[in-house]
Amino acid sequence: MNIIGKMALVLAALSLLVLSGAAAAEEKISGTVKSIDLETRTIVITTVNGPEVVITISDEDTGTLNKFKEKRIIVDDAVRVKYVVKDGKNVATSFRKTAGC
Repeated sequence: MNIIGKMALVLAALSLLVLSGAAAAEEKISGTVKSIDLETRTIVITTVNGPEVVITISDEDTGTLNKFKEKRIIVDDAVRVKYVVKDGKNVATSFRKTAGC
């Protein structure tokens, strides 16, 4: 394979990496905490537009888990959430009260 062929192969591989990263784009929602289940690490948010969204907190996200365990975020609090879809679940990347936390 000549140099141009190798460069084309490398560019194609890089393009696939970039496109696969786009699939994990971060979503943003605002709404009110409807329910909190610390056992399953799931939080249900009623969005400003009406639909409910179930958000999962990963085991590694101790900062967010502590916000719920310490009751810094509780049911009926207004929140802003950023999340990515992983394995069919909405996994939180940021969880804040709209008034600050």
